[in-house]
Amino acid sequence: MEHFIQRFAEHGYLAVFILMTLESACIPIPSEVTMLFAGYLASSAAHAGPDLNLVAVILLGTFGNLVGSWLAFGAGRLIGRGPLDRYGKYVLIRSHDIDKAEVWWSRHGQGAVFFGRLLPVIRTFISLPAGIAEMSFPRFSVYTFAGSLPWVAALGIAGYELGSNWNKVTGSFNIASIVIAIVLVGVAAVFLVRRRRARVEGA
Repeated sequence: MEHFIQRFAEHGYLAVFILMTLESACIPIPSEVTMLFAGYLASSAAHAGPDLNLVAVILLGTFGNLVGSWLAFGAGRLIGRGPLDRYGKYVLIRSHDIDKAEVWWSRHGQGAVFFGRLLPVIRTFISLPAGIAEMSFPRFSVYTFAGSLPWVAALGIAGYELGSNWNKVTGSFNIASIVIAIVLVGVAAVFLVRRRRARVEGA
């Protein structure tokens, strides 16, 4: 961890972008660690760190997620599920993780790209089933950006506010992300049910 912190601090913005890109490209690098530490570096508490701007950190983290998701989406669309099962382990892509993302996709459709960004594991691999299903690329990009921004911003702001205590809360964000996702899915379900009832009544 100390080596990671030192190297991260040396590269600042570039480290944020690359690490967040890798996470969304199905390399299991926890965004909690990346963005909490980046937020800390942007705070006044990090006197020895690089001079980072919190807004820039959040935007770079979000765009990193978007670029990484494009890579995973392209892989899913180009090669499909079979080769990923056979050879994915060599690039840290496990079939079990893809299974979770596909189940989430099958239950929630294209909206899974948005909601899945709030769930551990799912957010890393959700781009693969989206690509395999040949989801519209513009829509995929919009949903990915919209789903990534709140999570990345929350982590960056938390790191900024926590200062040197940033590393004491990383485990709590897995629980928080699940709670947030459940709430959002519930709200979406209520909205869809009401809209369907309105259509039936108006017919």
